[in-house]
Amino acid sequence: MKDTLVNEAYKVAKERYAQIGIDTEAAIEKLQQIHLSLHCWQADDVTGFENPDGSLTGGIQATGNYPGKARNIDELRQDIIKAKSLIPGTHRLNLHATYGDFGGKFVDRNEIEPKHFESWMQWGKENNMKLDFNTTSFSHPKSGMLTLSNPDKEIRDFWIEHTKRSRIIADTMGKAQGDPCIMNLWIHDGSKDQTVNKLLYRQLLKDSLDEIFSQELPDMKDCLEAKLFGIGAESYTVGSFDFYMGYCAQNNKIVTLDTGHFHPTESIADKISSVLLFAPEVMLHVSRPIRWDSDHVTIMNDDVLDLAKELVRSNPALDRVHIGLDYFDASINRIGAYVIGSRATQKAVLQALLEPIEKLRSYEANDQLFQRLALLEEGKALPWNAVYDEFCLRNNVPVGEDFIATIEQYEADVTSKRN
Repeated sequence: MKDTLVNEAYKVAKERYAQIGIDTEAAIEKLQQIHLSLHCWQADDVTGFENPDGSLTGGIQATGNYPGKARNIDELRQDIIKAKSLIPGTHRLNLHATYGDFGGKFVDRNEIEPKHFESWMQWGKENNMKLDFNTTSFSHPKSGMLTLSNPDKEIRDFWIEHTKRSRIIADTMGKAQGDPCIMNLWIHDGSKDQTVNKLLYRQLLKDSLDEIFSQELPDMKDCLEAKLFGIGAESYTVGSFDFYMGYCAQNNKIVTLDTGHFHPTESIADKISSVLLFAPEVMLHVSRPIRWDSDHVTIMNDDVLDLAKELVRSNPALDRVHIGLDYFDASINRIGAYVIGSRATQKAVLQALLEPIEKLRSYEANDQLFQRLALLEEGKALPWNAVYDEFCLRNNVPVGEDFIATIEQYEADVTSKRN
C-alpha cells in the first residue's frame, strides 16, 4: 500500500517540477551517483583498535554513553553493514589509521603498513564499499599539543613517518579498489593560551608537509583539514583555514571543509565558490556544531541546505566534490545516528539538484530580483520529499520513518546484548 502511495506522490511531484523545467529523473540519477563517505568512528565513539581502553585526546570528545557500541572490528563492520542497508545509494567507508586489523597486537603509528588494512580492502570489495583514509594524530603518548609542527625533531619525525605510511596505505587501497582513496590529514596542533611564535610552528608544519608530499602516489588524493580551535587549543591552531587554503592552492591539494571547524556565524557554503577557484577539489566533512565543534548528528537544517545548494550552483556536475560525514554522537543509538545524518545530507543535495538554477540565473542576470527571491521561496514548498521517497523505494531501503522499527529490532537482537 505504501509503495503505491509513494509512486502516486512521485508522479504528481514529477509533473509539478516539470512545470518549472526540472527533470526529476535526472535529479534522481545524479543523486544515485553521489557516494557519501561514511565515517567508521560513529560506531565506536572514535575508540579504534590500537588501544580500545584509551581515552580521547587532542581537542575532541565523544559525549554520551548509550549502550551497545562496537567493541571490536567484527562488531564495527556488522553495524556499518546494518546502517548501509538503510541508506539509499552506494557509499564509501572512511577509516582512521587506528582502525587497522592489528590481530590483537600493538602496532605503533609509525609502523602501520598496508597489510594491517588488507582485510578491510577485502571486506570493502565484498560489500561494495570503497575506502577512504585518515591519519590519526590524537590519543597517543606522543600527541601532546604539537605533532607535525613540534620543534622536537624526534616527535615531529614520528608523525611525519606515520603520515607517509598512511599515504602508502591509502594508495594501496586506491589501487585495490580501482578508484583513488581520499586521504584526509587533520592534526590538533595548537595552544590553550596566547602564542608568541606562531610563524615558527606554521613553518615547521609547512616543512613537514613538504617532506610528506615529496613522494608522488598515483592512486590516492591528499586532503588538508583546517580547524578554528580545539579543547585545550582555544587560542591558537597551527593548521588554520588560511594556512591550509594557501598550502592547497600552492601545491594543488584538496581542501577539506568540516562544517564544525569554523566560527558558528561563518557560512561554510559561502566558501565553496572561492575554494573551487584555487583548489582542484573540495572534501566535505558534514556534521552539526552547536555553539562549538560538538559533532552532533547532521540534520537537514539551513546550514546543510545552503551548503548543498552552493555545491550544485558552483559545480553542477559535482565532479570536484567529495562528501563525507564526521560526527560521533554517543548519546543515541549509533546506527540511527548514521542513518539520520546520511539521509539528511542526501535530502539536502536532492533539493539542490531540484532547484531551477538556470531560471534563477536568468532572473539574476536581468536584474529581476523580485522574481529571483520569489522563485527561491516557492521552491522550498515544492514536493521534493516525494522524489526522495521514490529514490528510497528504487534502492530497496525503508521509505520515510520505516527505518526506525528496523533499527529498534537490531538493537533488541544485537547491540543491547553487548556488555
